[in-house]
Amino acid sequence: MTDTLATVTRVLVGDVPGRPSDEIIRRALREYSFLPEDRRREPAPEISRAVRWLEGASLPLSALEETKHARAALEALALCLDGTPAATSTYRRKRAVFHHALEYAVELEELSANPLHKVKFRKAKVSGEIDRRSVVSPRQARELLTAVTYVGRSRGPMLAAMFACMYFGGLRPAEAAGLRQKDCQLPEKGWGLLTLEKTRPQSNRRFTDSGQAHDERGLKHRDVKHTRTVPIPPELVAILRDHIAAFGVGEDGRFFRTRTGGVISGSAYAKVWQEARMYAFTPDQVASPLAGRPYDLRHAAVSLWLNAGVHAPEAAERAGHGVDVMLRVYAKCIDGQQEIANRRILEALAA
Repeated sequence: MTDTLATVTRVLVGDVPGRPSDEIIRRALREYSFLPEDRRREPAPEISRAVRWLEGASLPLSALEETKHARAALEALALCLDGTPAATSTYRRKRAVFHHALEYAVELEELSANPLHKVKFRKAKVSGEIDRRSVVSPRQARELLTAVTYVGRSRGPMLAAMFACMYFGGLRPAEAAGLRQKDCQLPEKGWGLLTLEKTRPQSNRRFTDSGQAHDERGLKHRDVKHTRTVPIPPELVAILRDHIAAFGVGEDGRFFRTRTGGVISGSAYAKVWQEARMYAFTPDQVASPLAGRPYDLRHAAVSLWLNAGVHAPEAAERAGHGVDVMLRVYAKCIDGQQEIANRRILEALAA
Protein backbone atom coordinates (compact mmCIF):
# COMPACT_ATOMS: atom_id res chain seq x y z
CA MET A 1 0.00 0.00 0.00
CA THR A 2 2.72 2.50 0.94
CA ASP A 3 4.49 1.84 -2.35
CA THR A 4 1.33 2.69 -4.28
CA LEU A 5 0.50 5.78 -2.25
CA ALA A 6 4.07 7.06 -2.48
CA THR A 7 3.90 6.72 -6.25
CA VAL A 8 0.70 8.73 -6.63
CA THR A 9 1.50 11.32 -3.95
CA ARG A 10 4.58 12.58 -5.75
CA VAL A 11 2.50 13.52 -8.82
CA LEU A 12 -0.41 14.99 -6.86
CA VAL A 13 1.47 18.16 -5.96
CA GLY A 14 1.49 21.76 -7.11
CA ASP A 15 4.30 23.65 -8.83
CA VAL A 16 6.04 24.82 -5.66
CA PRO A 17 9.73 25.88 -5.67
CA GLY A 18 12.29 23.70 -3.92
CA ARG A 19 10.93 20.33 -5.01
CA PRO A 20 13.17 17.46 -3.77
CA SER A 21 14.11 14.60 -6.05
CA ASP A 22 11.55 11.86 -6.61
CA GLU A 23 13.76 9.46 -4.67
CA ILE A 24 13.84 11.74 -1.60
CA ILE A 25 10.08 12.31 -1.80
CA ARG A 26 9.52 8.57 -1.91
CA ARG A 27 11.79 8.01 1.08
CA ALA A 28 10.13 10.80 3.05
CA LEU A 29 6.72 9.25 2.54
CA ARG A 30 7.64 5.63 3.20
CA GLU A 31 10.17 6.20 5.97
CA TYR A 32 8.31 8.94 7.83
CA SER A 33 4.93 10.30 6.72
CA PHE A 34 3.20 6.95 6.18
CA LEU A 35 4.48 5.40 9.41
CA PRO A 36 2.45 5.33 12.63
CA GLU A 37 3.71 8.11 14.88
CA ASP A 38 5.06 5.70 17.49
CA ARG A 39 7.30 4.05 14.87
CA ARG A 40 8.82 7.18 13.39
CA ARG A 41 12.51 7.77 13.92
CA GLU A 42 14.18 11.16 13.92
CA PRO A 43 14.32 11.97 10.19
CA ALA A 44 17.48 12.96 8.36
CA PRO A 45 17.66 16.66 7.36
CA GLU A 46 16.83 15.97 3.69
CA ILE A 47 13.81 13.90 4.76
CA SER A 48 12.58 16.68 7.05
CA ARG A 49 12.87 19.20 4.22
CA ALA A 50 10.97 16.88 1.88
CA VAL A 51 8.18 16.38 4.42
CA ARG A 52 7.80 20.14 4.88
CA TRP A 53 7.75 20.64 1.10
CA LEU A 54 5.08 17.95 0.68
CA GLU A 55 2.95 19.52 3.39
CA GLY A 56 2.92 22.76 1.43
CA ALA A 57 2.77 21.37 -2.10
CA SER A 58 0.33 18.44 -1.86
CA LEU A 59 -2.98 18.99 -3.59
CA PRO A 60 -6.18 18.67 -1.56
CA LEU A 61 -7.97 15.36 -1.90
CA SER A 62 -10.80 17.10 -3.72
CA ALA A 63 -8.40 17.86 -6.60
CA LEU A 64 -8.79 14.24 -7.70
CA GLU A 65 -12.30 15.10 -8.83
CA GLU A 66 -10.59 16.80 -11.76
CA THR A 67 -9.95 14.06 -14.28
CA LYS A 68 -6.48 15.35 -15.17
CA HIS A 69 -5.21 14.66 -11.66
CA ALA A 70 -6.78 11.21 -11.42
CA ARG A 71 -5.29 10.35 -14.81
CA ALA A 72 -1.85 11.60 -13.71
CA ALA A 73 -2.00 9.25 -10.74
CA LEU A 74 -2.88 6.26 -12.93
CA GLU A 75 -0.15 7.14 -15.42
CA ALA A 76 2.35 7.18 -12.55
CA LEU A 77 1.21 3.73 -11.44
CA ALA A 78 1.78 2.43 -14.98
CA LEU A 79 5.51 3.19 -14.77
CA CYS A 80 8.41 1.62 -12.89
CA LEU A 81 10.73 3.79 -10.80
CA ASP A 82 13.15 4.01 -13.73
CA GLY A 83 10.42 5.32 -16.03
CA THR A 84 9.94 2.12 -18.02
CA PRO A 85 6.43 0.64 -18.41
CA ALA A 86 5.36 -1.54 -15.49
CA ALA A 87 3.99 -5.02 -16.07
CA THR A 88 0.24 -5.05 -16.54
CA SER A 89 -0.19 -7.24 -13.46
CA THR A 90 1.82 -4.74 -11.38
CA TYR A 91 -0.29 -1.83 -12.61
CA ARG A 92 -3.55 -3.65 -11.91
CA ARG A 93 -2.45 -4.56 -8.40
CA LYS A 94 -1.43 -0.99 -7.57
CA ARG A 95 -4.54 0.48 -9.16
CA ALA A 96 -6.64 -1.79 -6.95
CA VAL A 97 -4.86 -0.46 -3.86
CA PHE A 98 -5.42 3.14 -4.95
CA HIS A 99 -9.05 2.39 -5.79
CA HIS A 100 -9.69 0.94 -2.32
CA ALA A 101 -8.04 3.94 -0.66
CA LEU A 102 -10.35 6.28 -2.58
CA GLU A 103 -13.37 4.13 -1.72
CA TYR A 104 -12.46 4.67 1.93
CA ALA A 105 -12.32 8.42 1.29
CA VAL A 106 -15.83 8.20 -0.17
CA GLU A 107 -16.97 6.31 2.91
CA LEU A 108 -15.58 9.12 5.09
CA GLU A 109 -17.42 11.61 2.86
CA GLU A 110 -14.16 13.27 1.86
CA LEU A 111 -15.08 12.56 -1.77
CA SER A 112 -18.52 12.42 -3.33
CA ALA A 113 -17.58 9.51 -5.63
CA ASN A 114 -14.53 7.51 -6.61
CA PRO A 115 -12.77 9.69 -9.23
CA LEU A 116 -11.17 6.69 -10.96
CA HIS A 117 -14.56 5.73 -12.37
CA LYS A 118 -14.39 8.71 -14.71
CA VAL A 119 -10.95 7.93 -16.14
CA LYS A 120 -10.71 5.72 -19.24
CA PHE A 121 -7.21 4.39 -18.74
CA ARG A 122 -6.52 0.81 -19.76
CA LYS A 123 -3.51 -1.43 -19.99
CA ALA A 124 -3.56 -4.79 -21.74
CA LYS A 125 -5.47 -7.43 -19.83
CA VAL A 126 -3.53 -10.20 -18.16
CA SER A 127 -4.85 -13.74 -17.99
CA GLY A 128 -2.97 -14.68 -14.84
CA GLU A 129 -2.15 -18.02 -16.44
CA ILE A 130 0.93 -19.90 -15.34
CA ASP A 131 3.79 -20.03 -17.83
CA ARG A 132 4.04 -23.76 -18.47
CA ARG A 133 7.79 -23.32 -19.11
CA SER A 134 8.19 -22.75 -15.37
CA VAL A 135 6.59 -26.09 -14.42
CA VAL A 136 8.99 -28.91 -13.54
CA SER A 137 8.38 -32.61 -14.05
CA PRO A 138 8.44 -34.99 -11.05
CA ARG A 139 11.97 -36.06 -11.99
CA GLN A 140 13.18 -32.48 -12.20
CA ALA A 141 11.48 -31.62 -8.91
CA ARG A 142 13.23 -34.47 -7.11
CA GLU A 143 16.57 -33.47 -8.63
CA LEU A 144 16.04 -29.93 -7.38
CA LEU A 145 15.14 -31.10 -3.87
CA THR A 146 18.28 -33.21 -3.79
CA ALA A 147 20.34 -30.26 -5.03
CA VAL A 148 18.98 -28.10 -2.19
CA THR A 149 20.69 -30.39 0.32
CA TYR A 150 24.06 -29.55 -1.28
CA VAL A 151 23.74 -25.82 -0.53
CA GLY A 152 25.82 -24.87 2.50
CA ARG A 153 26.44 -26.95 5.60
CA SER A 154 23.01 -26.43 7.14
CA ARG A 155 21.09 -23.87 5.06
CA GLY A 156 20.08 -26.26 2.31
CA PRO A 157 19.45 -29.36 4.43
CA MET A 158 17.19 -27.32 6.78
CA LEU A 159 15.13 -26.02 3.85
CA ALA A 160 14.86 -29.15 1.70
CA ALA A 161 11.71 -30.35 3.46
CA MET A 162 10.16 -26.88 3.21
CA PHE A 163 10.55 -26.93 -0.56
CA ALA A 164 9.25 -30.51 -0.58
CA CYS A 165 6.05 -29.27 1.12
CA MET A 166 5.55 -26.82 -1.73
CA TYR A 167 5.92 -29.54 -4.36
CA PHE A 168 4.34 -32.63 -2.80
CA GLY A 169 1.72 -30.71 -0.79
CA GLY A 170 1.13 -27.67 -2.98
CA LEU A 171 1.74 -25.30 -0.06
CA ARG A 172 2.41 -21.60 -0.52
CA PRO A 173 5.86 -20.54 0.75
CA ALA A 174 4.34 -18.64 3.69
CA GLU A 175 2.25 -21.70 4.61
CA ALA A 176 5.29 -23.95 4.53
CA ALA A 177 7.29 -21.45 6.60
CA GLY A 178 4.62 -21.53 9.32
CA LEU A 179 4.18 -25.32 9.38
CA ARG A 180 4.22 -26.77 12.92
CA GLN A 181 4.54 -30.31 14.18
CA LYS A 182 1.02 -30.21 15.64
CA ASP A 183 -0.32 -29.43 12.15
CA CYS A 184 0.91 -32.78 10.83
CA GLN A 185 -0.21 -36.39 10.92
CA LEU A 186 2.84 -38.37 9.83
CA PRO A 187 2.22 -42.13 10.05
CA GLU A 188 5.03 -44.62 9.52
CA LYS A 189 3.23 -45.93 6.44
CA GLY A 190 0.76 -44.49 3.98
CA TRP A 191 -0.59 -41.01 3.41
CA GLY A 192 -0.29 -38.24 5.95
CA LEU A 193 -2.33 -35.12 6.54
CA LEU A 194 -1.50 -31.45 7.05
CA THR A 195 -4.01 -29.15 8.75
CA LEU A 196 -2.98 -25.65 7.76
CA GLU A 197 -3.96 -22.87 10.11
CA LYS A 198 -1.22 -20.22 10.15
CA THR A 199 1.04 -18.55 7.60
CA ARG A 200 4.18 -16.48 8.01
CA PRO A 201 4.14 -13.92 5.17
CA GLN A 202 7.00 -11.45 5.01
CA SER A 203 6.36 -7.70 5.16
CA ASN A 204 8.24 -4.55 6.08
CA ARG A 205 8.47 -4.67 9.88
CA ARG A 206 7.59 -0.97 10.07
CA PHE A 207 4.04 -1.76 8.95
CA THR A 208 3.22 -5.04 10.71
CA ASP A 209 1.10 -5.31 13.85
CA SER A 210 3.88 -7.03 15.79
CA GLY A 211 6.73 -4.89 14.52
CA GLN A 212 8.36 -8.05 13.16
CA ALA A 213 9.02 -8.93 9.52
CA HIS A 214 6.86 -12.07 9.75
CA ASP A 215 3.46 -11.59 11.35
CA GLU A 216 1.53 -14.74 12.16
CA ARG A 217 -1.63 -14.64 10.07
CA GLY A 218 -4.48 -16.85 8.94
CA LEU A 219 -4.66 -18.52 5.55
CA LYS A 220 -4.76 -16.39 2.41
CA HIS A 221 -8.26 -15.14 1.49
CA ARG A 222 -9.72 -17.06 4.46
CA ASP A 223 -11.25 -16.18 7.81
CA VAL A 224 -8.63 -16.06 10.55
CA LYS A 225 -10.04 -19.24 12.16
CA HIS A 226 -10.34 -21.18 8.89
CA THR A 227 -8.19 -24.27 8.38
CA ARG A 228 -7.35 -26.30 5.28
CA THR A 229 -6.55 -30.00 5.25
CA VAL A 230 -4.08 -31.30 2.69
CA PRO A 231 -3.45 -35.04 2.26
CA ILE A 232 0.24 -35.63 1.58
CA PRO A 233 1.81 -38.64 -0.16
CA PRO A 234 4.05 -41.11 1.69
CA GLU A 235 7.14 -39.57 0.08
CA LEU A 236 6.53 -36.23 1.81
CA VAL A 237 5.60 -37.98 5.06
CA ALA A 238 9.01 -39.66 5.05
CA ILE A 239 10.78 -36.38 4.24
CA LEU A 240 9.12 -34.60 7.17
CA ARG A 241 9.82 -37.47 9.57
CA ASP A 242 13.47 -37.43 8.52
CA HIS A 243 13.55 -33.64 8.98
CA ILE A 244 12.28 -33.95 12.56
CA ALA A 245 14.88 -36.63 13.29
CA ALA A 246 17.68 -34.43 11.91
CA PHE A 247 16.66 -30.96 13.10
CA GLY A 248 13.88 -31.32 15.65
CA VAL A 249 11.36 -28.50 15.89
CA GLY A 250 11.49 -25.00 17.35
CA GLU A 251 10.10 -23.93 20.71
CA ASP A 252 6.83 -23.04 19.00
CA GLY A 253 6.78 -26.32 17.09
CA ARG A 254 7.83 -24.86 13.72
CA PHE A 255 9.80 -27.10 11.39
CA PHE A 256 11.74 -24.43 9.51
CA ARG A 257 13.71 -21.71 11.29
CA THR A 258 17.01 -19.90 11.50
CA ARG A 259 19.79 -20.91 13.87
CA THR A 260 18.36 -18.51 16.45
CA GLY A 261 14.82 -19.82 16.02
CA GLY A 262 13.57 -16.99 13.82
CA VAL A 263 11.51 -17.20 10.65
CA ILE A 264 13.58 -17.78 7.50
CA SER A 265 13.31 -14.74 5.25
CA GLY A 266 12.13 -14.92 1.67
CA SER A 267 15.46 -13.61 0.42
CA ALA A 268 17.32 -16.34 2.33
CA TYR A 269 15.37 -19.27 0.93
CA ALA A 270 15.29 -17.68 -2.55
CA LYS A 271 19.10 -17.55 -2.50
CA VAL A 272 19.29 -21.22 -1.54
CA TRP A 273 16.85 -22.02 -4.34
CA GLN A 274 18.91 -20.23 -6.97
CA GLU A 275 22.05 -22.07 -5.87
CA ALA A 276 20.19 -25.38 -6.07
CA ARG A 277 19.08 -24.59 -9.63
CA MET A 278 22.74 -24.13 -10.55
CA TYR A 279 23.50 -27.63 -9.25
CA ALA A 280 20.45 -29.37 -10.74
CA PHE A 281 20.07 -27.72 -14.15
CA THR A 282 22.06 -27.22 -17.32
CA PRO A 283 23.13 -23.62 -18.11
CA ASP A 284 20.29 -23.31 -20.62
CA GLN A 285 17.77 -24.48 -18.03
CA VAL A 286 19.17 -22.08 -15.42
CA ALA A 287 18.66 -19.22 -17.88
CA SER A 288 15.08 -20.35 -18.57
CA PRO A 289 11.91 -19.78 -16.49
CA LEU A 290 12.00 -23.43 -15.36
CA ALA A 291 11.34 -23.44 -11.58
CA GLY A 292 12.63 -19.88 -11.50
CA ARG A 293 11.09 -19.26 -8.07
CA PRO A 294 10.26 -21.52 -5.13
CA TYR A 295 6.58 -20.69 -5.75
CA ASP A 296 6.85 -22.53 -9.06
CA LEU A 297 6.96 -25.77 -7.06
CA ARG A 298 3.39 -25.10 -5.98
CA HIS A 299 2.43 -24.45 -9.59
CA ALA A 300 4.02 -27.75 -10.56
CA ALA A 301 2.09 -29.54 -7.80
CA VAL A 302 -1.33 -28.26 -8.86
CA SER A 303 -0.52 -28.88 -12.54
CA LEU A 304 0.42 -32.47 -11.67
CA TRP A 305 -2.84 -33.03 -9.79
CA LEU A 306 -4.97 -31.72 -12.63
CA ASN A 307 -3.09 -33.71 -15.28
CA ALA A 308 -3.42 -36.83 -13.11
CA GLY A 309 -7.19 -36.48 -13.35
CA VAL A 310 -7.88 -35.15 -9.85
CA HIS A 311 -11.27 -33.44 -10.01
CA ALA A 312 -11.00 -29.67 -10.06
CA PRO A 313 -12.97 -29.07 -6.81
CA GLU A 314 -10.72 -31.49 -4.91
CA ALA A 315 -7.54 -29.97 -6.36
CA ALA A 316 -8.82 -26.48 -5.56
CA GLU A 317 -9.60 -27.46 -1.96
CA ARG A 318 -6.12 -28.89 -1.45
CA ALA A 319 -4.47 -25.83 -2.99
CA GLY A 320 -6.66 -23.29 -1.22
CA HIS A 321 -7.96 -21.90 -4.52
CA GLY A 322 -11.40 -21.16 -5.86
CA VAL A 323 -12.24 -23.59 -8.67
CA ASP A 324 -12.75 -20.81 -11.21
CA VAL A 325 -9.44 -19.16 -10.35
CA MET A 326 -7.56 -22.45 -10.46
CA LEU A 327 -8.88 -23.46 -13.87
CA ARG A 328 -8.09 -20.04 -15.30
CA VAL A 329 -4.59 -19.89 -13.83
CA TYR A 330 -3.60 -23.44 -14.77
CA ALA A 331 -5.43 -23.68 -18.11
CA LYS A 332 -2.26 -23.93 -20.19
CA CYS A 333 -0.67 -26.50 -17.90
CA ILE A 334 -3.32 -29.18 -18.40
CA ASP A 335 -2.05 -31.58 -21.06
CA GLY A 336 -4.03 -33.89 -23.30
CA GLN A 337 -7.34 -32.04 -23.12
CA GLN A 338 -7.43 -31.28 -26.85
CA GLU A 339 -7.09 -34.95 -27.78
CA ILE A 340 -9.79 -35.96 -25.31
CA ALA A 341 -12.13 -33.25 -26.62
CA ASN A 342 -11.51 -34.28 -30.24
CA ARG A 343 -12.28 -37.92 -29.46
CA ARG A 344 -15.50 -37.04 -27.68
CA ILE A 345 -16.61 -34.82 -30.57
CA LEU A 346 -15.92 -37.61 -33.08
CA GLU A 347 -17.88 -40.06 -30.94
CA ALA A 348 -20.79 -37.63 -30.80
CA LEU A 349 -20.70 -37.05 -34.57
CA ALA A 350 -20.70 -40.79 -35.24
CA ALA A 351 -23.72 -41.43 -33.03
